[in-house]
Amino acid sequence: MKKGQTSTSPKEAIFQAAVSLFYDHGYDGTSVRDIAGKAKVNPATISYYFKGKQGLLEACFTHFFEQYLHFLQEEVDALKYIRADLCLKRAVFKVLKFQSEHHQLSRFIWREVSIDSQVVREIISSYLMKERFYLKSLFEQGMVDRSFKKQPISFLVIQLKSMLTMPFLNSQQLREVWQMFPQEYYFVDQYYQNIDQWINLLMTSEGSSGFTKELII
Repeated sequence: MKKGQTSTSPKEAIFQAAVSLFYDHGYDGTSVRDIAGKAKVNPATISYYFKGKQGLLEACFTHFFEQYLHFLQEEVDALKYIRADLCLKRAVFKVLKFQSEHHQLSRFIWREVSIDSQVVREIISSYLMKERFYLKSLFEQGMVDRSFKKQPISFLVIQLKSMLTMPFLNSQQLREVWQMFPQEYYFVDQYYQNIDQWINLLMTSEGSSGFTKELII
C-alpha cells in the first residue's frame, strides 16, 4: 500500500461493488459471483458479512435511508428554535447533497422502491412513513408559525418528494438529454436554488425574510 492510502475492508469493498453493479445492471441482473469478482473476495465472504445478495439489498436500503432520514430529523428537531421555512430549506440542501455524493446508490434505491416486492412493502411501512412524517412536520409547523400559506400538506409533500428524487432516479435521462450531471456540486447548487424559489412561493408576506443561502447551507 502506498503512503497516505487507506485500506478498504472486505465488507466495505463488497458493499461498494454491490452498489456499483446494482446501479449498472439492477438487482436481478447482478449475481453474487459478479459482486465477489468486482470486490476481489471469495463468494463465501459475502455470505459471511451479508448472508447473501438479499442481505446486501437490505444493507443498501438501511445505509441510504438511515442517513437520508437523519437529515430530515435534524431539521424537525431544529423547529424548536429555528423557523420552519429555514429548516425546510436546510433539509432540502442536505438531502440533495447527500444524494449527489451517493448518486449510484440513490438511483438504485429510488428505482428499487418503485417495484412492488416484500422488501419494498417493509421499506414503505418503516422508512417512507418516517419520511412522510418529517416532511409533513416541517410544512405543518410552517403553517402554524405563518411562514407558509394554508394549503393541503399532502400535496406539498408529494411535490417536494418528487423534486428531491427525480434527478437521481432519472440521472441517465438528465445526462443524455439535458447534459446535466446530478453527481456534480454545480448541479446541486443550481437545482437547490430552483427548489428554494418554489418554497418562497409558498410563503406568506409574514414569512418572507432576508434569509441568505449562506444561512441555509
